[in-house]
Amino acid sequence: MDWFRIRWSWSLPAAFLLFFVVAGAPFPFGSTNDLSIAFWCLCLGTAVIFAPTRDLRAPHLWLLAGIGVIVVAYAFVLHEQLSDHPWVAPFQPIWKQASDLLGVPIAPSASIVKNEAFFALGAPLANILAIVLGITVGANRDRARRMLWVIAISGAAYALYGVLSFLIEPTMILWRDKTAYLGSVTGTFINRNTAAAYFGSCAVIWMLLLLEDVRRRLPERHIEWRRLSLDLHTIPPRQILPQLGCVLICLMAMFMTGSRAGVGLSLLAMIVAFTLFSRKDLPPRTGIWISLGSGIAVALGLLQLLGGRVSSRFDSNGLVDEGRIEAWKSTLRIIGDNPWFGTGMGTFQWAFPPYRSPNISIRGVWDAAHSTPLELASEVGIPLALLVALGWGIMLLVLARGVFGRRRDVIIPLAAVATATLSLLHSCLDFTLQVPGYSIPFFALFGAGLAQSFRTKEIRPVAETDATSRRGKGHQTTAGAAPSRAPQFHKTV
Repeated sequence: MDWFRIRWSWSLPAAFLLFFVVAGAPFPFGSTNDLSIAFWCLCLGTAVIFAPTRDLRAPHLWLLAGIGVIVVAYAFVLHEQLSDHPWVAPFQPIWKQASDLLGVPIAPSASIVKNEAFFALGAPLANILAIVLGITVGANRDRARRMLWVIAISGAAYALYGVLSFLIEPTMILWRDKTAYLGSVTGTFINRNTAAAYFGSCAVIWMLLLLEDVRRRLPERHIEWRRLSLDLHTIPPRQILPQLGCVLICLMAMFMTGSRAGVGLSLLAMIVAFTLFSRKDLPPRTGIWISLGSGIAVALGLLQLLGGRVSSRFDSNGLVDEGRIEAWKSTLRIIGDNPWFGTGMGTFQWAFPPYRSPNISIRGVWDAAHSTPLELASEVGIPLALLVALGWGIMLLVLARGVFGRRRDVIIPLAAVATATLSLLHSCLDFTLQVPGYSIPFFALFGAGLAQSFRTKEIRPVAETDATSRRGKGHQTTAGAAPSRAPQFHKTV
């Protein structure tokens, strides 16, 4: 990839804006405030105007059409929750109860908090714009690889900042006082669990970039494990040290967060990604099992060497906190009472108190369900939540097709499917995908992975040498003269 051979085109603003957003979204405290989200939506919306379409093909258009179906469904639910006269959604009974208690008429709504759905739309809108741009910009393999590098480099920079800031001034996040997780690295994020998922995702990308570079420098044959050490010695260390250093920096920051789910799922994603990348070079039958077993052994070793705090939290609290399980049960009761249109987008913190389990400590306010799928279903209803789940399922299947079907640039769909699985599983236990600083860069990566899950078609000229077929088309050649060599085009994968 040559970063300097970039010629001006109308697609450049879209690419540069997308690269700017994916690199900058984690910076302002994970972009959790409305002003940051609005700014990123403005940048992404502007980029969509200049979005390139030259490289789009039929599969890409089908993907965009599927995203359009989800957008239409979101718009319908948004209308029902915001309208004074919804088409089919029933009014929340809380408004009649309030009117009876106060003795004054109150206009009802399908949401328990009027107009809150409008203000909660920012983060989903940013994610939709990011994945659309990921598909359109990432349909070109060079731009897709550049975006992968942008996410990786910015992630390593945030990881380095997180480690250094923790060592120098652990009570600060950027220019603000740190009020929680004083003993953990959070980088520019507020929550250590989101930081762990972000650093772990970047570690997965750097590992794949390192593996690709190493594999390219090895002989063009199946790896002979007896000769592997000799082949590796032929690679100059200075050529792979930058990638290796970035992997270690991301891993160090990830372990220093102390997040159990973030660290565990990131290590699992790295093991699976390594196995899938090297599957063709592994011995048949036993190779995959050996790779998985050795990967688990390395992960356990890293936990012992770098993850002392993580291991102690596993020992003291187990896999999942009891309070979190009780919160999930309470959220299920909210869904049971509001199955079709939910309580309203962004209203979980107001809907939860009446359903709060007595087994949960009275300390603190639950403003998130710590399970994105459950919270989504409680706010927008089961039908839309199932449609979003279907979209995730299709996306993972397409990415898996790209991993097993591509011959080159396989790390793009592989990085996308690994980080998508990591973030989805982690969001079932927390709210990673609800933090725009994490979701925006990786939704863009998901889009690029989807675009690159289909084999790239290139067109090249080939000389037509069959004089007989040319004469059949009316072209004559004189005796002793060479036939004209008009170029014919064919497609190669």
